[in-house]
Amino acid sequence: QVQLVESGGGLVQAGGSLRLSCTTSGRALASTTMGWFRQTPGKLREFVAAMPQTGEHLYYADSVKGRFTISRDSAKSTMYLQMNSLKPEDTGVYYCAMANSAYASTRAGSYDYWGQGTQVTVSS
Repeated sequence: QVQLVESGGGLVQAGGSLRLSCTTSGRALASTTMGWFRQTPGKLREFVAAMPQTGEHLYYADSVKGRFTISRDSAKSTMYLQMNSLKPEDTGVYYCAMANSAYASTRAGSYDYWGQGTQVTVSS
């Protein structure tokens, strides 16, 4: 059974940094595509970053490009999202997701498993 558990969220001032973690079980990270999404009340889940099965050709939303970095440590079965230069508009619940497909996607519907989410709040 695949399980994803996010951690690392919290309250931070604008300009600060946070590192989110997504600990996985039930499937090896190196055999899956992984992604990060975020959601605020009343809005659809928004793509943030994705890493395909190969670990190459990382994908980022334009709004986070140059500030966020997705990475993984297969030995620890953990995916990360390093978030720097945070802005108030980065506030939301962040979800990690896993897809059976080998190819990265920016569409939430392409992912098969989801974590419970972790809250990130950036104050101005």
